[in-house]
Amino acid sequence: MTDEVPVALNSGEASALGGLGGSVTLVAGSTFCLSDRHGDVEPGTAHGLFYRDARVVSRWELRLDGQRPEPLSVWGPEAFTARFILRRPPRAGAADSTVLIVRERLIADGLRETITVENLGREATAVDLQLHIDADFVDLFAVKEGRTASARAEILVTDVELLLNDRSDRARGLSVSSSETPVVLPGSLSWRAVVPAGGTWQTEVFAQPTLGSQSIHSSVRPGEQYEFSEPSRKIAAWRDTAANITATDPQLAQVLVRTESDLGALQIHDESRGGRPFVAAGAPWFMTLFGRDSLLTAWMALPLDVGLAVGTMQQLAEMQGQRLDPMTEEEPGRIMHEMRRGPASGQVLGGETYYGTVDATPLFVMLLAQARRWGADRDAVQALLPAADAALAWIADYGDRDGDGFVEYRRATDRGLINQGWKDSFDGINDAAGHLPETPIALCEVQGYAYAALQARADLAEEFGDPTTAGHLRDSAAELRTKFAEAFWIPEKGWFAVALDGKKRRLDALTSNIGHCLWSGIVSDEHATEVIGKLAAEDMDSGFGLRTLSSNMAAFNPMSYHNGSIWPHDTAIAVAGLLRYRHLPGAIELATRLSDGLLDAAEAFGGRLPELFCGFPRSKFAAPVPYPTSCSPQAWASAAPLLLVRSFLGLDPDVPRRTLTVLPHLPARWGRVEVTDLRLGGTLIDLVVEGDRVTTANLPEDWKLITH
Repeated sequence: MTDEVPVALNSGEASALGGLGGSVTLVAGSTFCLSDRHGDVEPGTAHGLFYRDARVVSRWELRLDGQRPEPLSVWGPEAFTARFILRRPPRAGAADSTVLIVRERLIADGLRETITVENLGREATAVDLQLHIDADFVDLFAVKEGRTASARAEILVTDVELLLNDRSDRARGLSVSSSETPVVLPGSLSWRAVVPAGGTWQTEVFAQPTLGSQSIHSSVRPGEQYEFSEPSRKIAAWRDTAANITATDPQLAQVLVRTESDLGALQIHDESRGGRPFVAAGAPWFMTLFGRDSLLTAWMALPLDVGLAVGTMQQLAEMQGQRLDPMTEEEPGRIMHEMRRGPASGQVLGGETYYGTVDATPLFVMLLAQARRWGADRDAVQALLPAADAALAWIADYGDRDGDGFVEYRRATDRGLINQGWKDSFDGINDAAGHLPETPIALCEVQGYAYAALQARADLAEEFGDPTTAGHLRDSAAELRTKFAEAFWIPEKGWFAVALDGKKRRLDALTSNIGHCLWSGIVSDEHATEVIGKLAAEDMDSGFGLRTLSSNMAAFNPMSYHNGSIWPHDTAIAVAGLLRYRHLPGAIELATRLSDGLLDAAEAFGGRLPELFCGFPRSKFAAPVPYPTSCSPQAWASAAPLLLVRSFLGLDPDVPRRTLTVLPHLPARWGRVEVTDLRLGGTLIDLVVEGDRVTTANLPEDWKLITH
């Protein structure tokens, strides 16, 4: 996971690059690279080039004349490329250096690094370059947990390239070559050159992963500028089809540009399914399909591209549970939690595909109906209805483990996750006194998701000509809403229990989970009024976003993962929930304050919101304090600003009914917000909102615009 650090800007193109302990993360699909700000991958750290959940480069260190070059700056116009600008340390007795080194790195399904040495001096200079290379081919989880490799790479040397293979089973390998012929030794490539005064010397180095005897198609081409590379073409294609959202507020505008770039880089394309896109959860540790994360990210990204939601759901539907397997926690109809393809995947969480999540299944049904409203193809949605019905069946048959009408979780084996909601750390769920609960556990927000899933499937049943089923589903939703209020509301405290434990006792901690309940609509106006007041207090609102746990609770720790930290996606969902209840006192004001704090935090992180940051009050520290192992870029954090924009615009299209609802309550600082090329089915619409004024262009005559 990654910490965000600012980098130097170049002609307004650069962006923040984040990494572990102030390092740099580059990502393209399921491939990513972590290095320090020199561009080096240091052995003994979590740095490396990772491909399909395995580290294929564990050392990549450049030395000039036996010394480490000094870093000047790093800049990166996209999430998959960076330029490391360095210099040769000044010679003895000299104040300045006359040798500039530039390392231009591009990540695709491998790595290409262009090393340029420029002589700014008045006489020729001799340089001796050496690139030290190693690989350990260890599983991603081993790196994350700090476990060293038990077997190092087998190294083979040819005249022109360095070959490294996994010594344990030769299932993975790496080939390293250079455009300028190097001296190849075990563990290094080296070059000696004379660079004339005012001249340059350059070489391109390629690191290409291999799988057994299978050679991976390289999308990194010699001499190709990053603008014309395959990752850049994919980003361009994403931008061509995605809506464009701009704002006069420079903070918001900067964040939206970074959001679009990061979501493009985090997409994985299933080439066996015609390039179907889905979104990975985040770099560095979660560059794979996740049920909950991918679904929520796709939901937030609907204003940009409904195709990402459709692709994500299609991918998840194909992997939907079919049988009972305690080891992986697979159950019929259950949407999986995460997929792994590393060398030790089968030993982690019980299998390569692990199903231990309680919320992905209702979120799948919720997203299907939303995607249809935003213009997803009718036939594609209809093809996913059996998966939605299987998901509802799971909620009723397996999710409700004791027949009380609520969805609970309990892990099947000691390998599984103890907590299976979005706060899935072992201590993420507790009561006001900090006690951990007995299982099975029924989370408040999951009941909200189940309620919204029933409503969502009812909407789809209505569209597809089954009003009887729609009526039954809405009756079930209304019954759940009533039961939820009776079981979860704590009248003496004025908030909902975060969960019911195995003995149906209310866990009375005040948490951000209740913001998700507002978002789902399961909360009555009477209870919502009290909830708004609790969320607005200083123990919940840090000034940079909503804390996951009130500072008045015994388990509160602003530096914890789930017990007092701030997660941007969590705050954005709470904002969306507040604006759902915009008619209630204080809802819009609190939503605006939380949004302002989150955007201020984004500015402090260079325009890119990390997965989470510490929950210290703004009055204590003027800038948000990073959480040391936070992912960045992380999908739902990257998408969170889109949910803010959508919520404050009151943007709610309904393509089947050909209506566009826009009920704006924009924060004053945002100024003018424009959405152009908003693709709603086969219709492209332009939308401008300033204050409470709404202007549309290209809205077909048979569409209805609702603005109040």
